[in-house]
Amino acid sequence: MATKGIEESRRNFIRKAAAAGGLLATGLLNPFNAILYAVEKPTDPTKHWWGFGIDIEKCIGCGRCANACKEENNVPREPFYFRNWVEQYTIKNDGSVKVESPNGGIDGFVQTVPKEDIFKAFFVPKMCNHCYKSPCVQACPVGATYETPDGVVLVDETYCIGCRYCVQACPYGCRYIHPEKNTVDKCTLCYHRISKGKTTACVEVCPTQARIFGDLNDKNGELVKFLKEHTCLVLKPHLNTGSKLYYNGLNGEVR
Repeated sequence: MATKGIEESRRNFIRKAAAAGGLLATGLLNPFNAILYAVEKPTDPTKHWWGFGIDIEKCIGCGRCANACKEENNVPREPFYFRNWVEQYTIKNDGSVKVESPNGGIDGFVQTVPKEDIFKAFFVPKMCNHCYKSPCVQACPVGATYETPDGVVLVDETYCIGCRYCVQACPYGCRYIHPEKNTVDKCTLCYHRISKGKTTACVEVCPTQARIFGDLNDKNGELVKFLKEHTCLVLKPHLNTGSKLYYNGLNGEVR
């Protein structure tokens, strides 16, 4: 009987290993499918499942997205509070990396590294990843942070007690305590706009179309098209948060 149990366990292990190997092979052949298998939450395909794409290769660091976000969402103008910001990554010839984001990129950037010392430089917009396995949702002790049925992570100010647990739980540094309300604030994907069929404020002002907002359930939509045509990655995939913020051209130095 013991031998039979061992043999059955071996068979189960082999079946599971084969399935995992098949998924890995699929990912190598088709990165888009690998992303969907890894993070897509089962939803009704007839309903919205919002996501976001950023093409780093197109971002020019103008900061218009960060400024538009503050204007649209009444984010405090002080250079400490952002729902949306841009970082400049400069990789030096010696392999070191310098990251700068003066005033969230709203005022643009001035390169502080001598040209002869630069190997590569690029801009990376940052915002809430709207994870479907959000650490912030799990950490909130009063249910103030929650996920909408269409995949947007929001905060109910009437429930928020400003405990900062979610701020600490977010691995992407996307939350802050509003200095006047004393409650948590973050990117909402301009939920007041997308609920009316509009796009987000940051997408609307981007001059290079580096930002793509869309429905992951719309197979003919701009976001799904973007994912199909590029090898997109998410930040910190090892955390398995189910991020729905996809980057094209994401460099290994980006954190």
